[in-house]
Amino acid sequence: MQFREVVRRRRMVRAYDPDRPVPPEVLQRALEHAIRAPSAGFSQGWDFVVLVSPQERGTFWDAATGADAEQRQDAWLRGVRTAPCLVVCLSDKDAYLDRYAAPDKGWSDRDEERWPIPYWDVDTGMAALLMLLTAVDEGLGGLFFGVPAPRQAATLEALGVPAGRRAVGVVALGYPAPDRRSPSLRRGRREVSQVAHRGRFGVPWEG
Repeated sequence: MQFREVVRRRRMVRAYDPDRPVPPEVLQRALEHAIRAPSAGFSQGWDFVVLVSPQERGTFWDAATGADAEQRQDAWLRGVRTAPCLVVCLSDKDAYLDRYAAPDKGWSDRDEERWPIPYWDVDTGMAALLMLLTAVDEGLGGLFFGVPAPRQAATLEALGVPAGRRAVGVVALGYPAPDRRSPSLRRGRREVSQVAHRGRFGVPWEG
């Protein structure tokens, strides 16, 4: 598939065929593409916890949703829980602080104040996007969603994640099933002319 077509077709899929697992070779390609994402200082401060068995996914959902959500089982949760594969995307801040305290970077400390943006999270998000694009290219669907703040600690503990990591989000992968498109799409996509500025903010980009 042409890259422009992959980008055009990418959307968040919220329901999957639970009886069609993600082929191992496709999952391997998605992970290999993820580690090609850019990272500041080539820090590569990411880890991916891959959940493919019902038991593994069940552990995640039990920790990430809590009793209230389990009882509610709204349409979103019912749909996403059908995904046969979940990849929990973790960022590692310490990898960046250590990397930029190395002699070739010139900083003599690990002061987090030097970082106006948490690039460990940004870079992990870009790795997740490469997985989503790989899914489209392979004829699968994907979804990126977050772990609720009150459930972060329980989820990381349930998955045996070391201290210092953060769950930036989760990539769900699988073969799409009919689902209801997000009502947010009614807002429409902003055009390039609305978001791109020439030279300074407020000067329209005219292409």
